[in-house]
Amino acid sequence: MELVVLERNKPVTTSLIIAKGVKTEHHSVISLIRRHIKNLEEFGTLEFQVRKSGGRPLEFAILNEEQTTFLITCMRNTKIVIDFKIKLVKEFYKMKNAISAILERQTDEDWKRNRNIGRIVRTEETDTIKEFVEYAKAQGSTKAEMYYANISKMENKGLFLIQEKFKNVRDVLTGQQLQVLCSADQIVIKAIKEGMSKNMNYKDIYVLAKERIEIFSTIIPKTIVPMVEVKNIKE
Repeated sequence: MELVVLERNKPVTTSLIIAKGVKTEHHSVISLIRRHIKNLEEFGTLEFQVRKSGGRPLEFAILNEEQTTFLITCMRNTKIVIDFKIKLVKEFYKMKNAISAILERQTDEDWKRNRNIGRIVRTEETDTIKEFVEYAKAQGSTKAEMYYANISKMENKGLFLIQEKFKNVRDVLTGQQLQVLCSADQIVIKAIKEGMSKNMNYKDIYVLAKERIEIFSTIIPKTIVPMVEVKNIKE
């Protein structure tokens, strides 16, 4: 379970994660948050979101590191809570270290150049996917719009071991990883265009693109994202 995620370039956790980590009902954590909401807002705006999952909408809170620390101190120090506190501290530290390294990397001129080249190729890929979506719709697809996200997920999964959640994975890749992804984008573009020129079924075209990415991934081994040096905290 991911304990800390990236939200607007800041490490945060949620009431859902905390409830699961301390092995208690989520409504108990939300009640505790509401009881101490004024204190929690001393450390920043407290954001609530609603998750819809078929049944009743579930409201949960997003907390920054300081808010999380305060909330945990309001809980009884059972072994489960203490163990979870230790894990949270480590994960916040790890994420902050990763963010710092990523921001430093983004000031590098070579990284900027690779990122800009990648944007150009990605735009071409998006335009190609747009044509492919219309092609799929013409063949009867009712969910063709999902190919924008599905193709990106397929590439990322095939090329990288993504350790955290990022709004845009491309912004946290190393220069070398950006080059790899740029090559993958070009492979997908070629596969889609080739499939459409041969009037292949849209599902088969997606399979063709996926198979070529899988072949590419055997040549270029998967790398970890984010690829940063994280100082170890002693167990």
